[in-house]
Amino acid sequence: MIRVESLYRYPVKGFTPERRPRLVVQTDGRVQGDRALVFAFADVDHPDDATFPKSRGLALMTFPTLARIALTLDDATDRLRLRVDDIDVEADLDEDGRRRLAEAVTAYLRTSSDAKLLDRDGILPLQLIGDSRTARFQDRPQGYISLHGAASVQDLDAAVPAPVDDRRFRSNIVVSGAAPWAELEWRGRVRIGEVEFEVQKPIERCAAITANPDTGVRDARLLRVLTTEFAQTEPTLGILLLPVDGGGTIAEGDEVVPLG
Repeated sequence: MIRVESLYRYPVKGFTPERRPRLVVQTDGRVQGDRALVFAFADVDHPDDATFPKSRGLALMTFPTLARIALTLDDATDRLRLRVDDIDVEADLDEDGRRRLAEAVTAYLRTSSDAKLLDRDGILPLQLIGDSRTARFQDRPQGYISLHGAASVQDLDAAVPAPVDDRRFRSNIVVSGAAPWAELEWRGRVRIGEVEFEVQKPIERCAAITANPDTGVRDARLLRVLTTEFAQTEPTLGILLLPVDGGGTIAEGDEVVPLG
């Protein structure tokens, strides 16, 4: 039987995943509170649209050392805590708190191998934008829910010397009980708990998956491995879903049924 093994949301785009016992899937196809904040570059106007490309702010694809930063958002108090090395900052999301958090991220990046990237035109000062609740900073207009099979990641892990686990792929849903890569063959609809989704397309991966989630070092050439060792036309792992009828709540342990 296929079941939901773990669920994740990403309060700040490009940063630490937050494991959740359940997720609320909105009618627009986004996870409530997912990618609701972002450290945008200085030359980015506050966006009014529903997408936010990685090129407009901090993201693992360009700044792999972000993987080392632990970020936690307290929904009850609306406070964000940032921890890495000897930096430990917790702040409200008012103007002063956002400034302190942006300065802390900048201070860390100045000590990292990504430091030179900060000197590009239009990068600094960083600005922390978003209301911490509205999911709006996804890469794609429709947002989507992302899913992958734990067995697919385990299969990939066995093909490379570096450690590879689910965190590299930043999915909302990880399922167990499916054969390796089986989710790439799902078509039509899939039911998770009481919520039905329409399978949209496989997820073509970017350089973010090459960054070790503990060290921030690019230690695995996974894009090349996927296209060579696994004979994929494009480096692919996981699928994108949209709710069929109004969204709902999904939970760890829910049964996952491909309906075709």
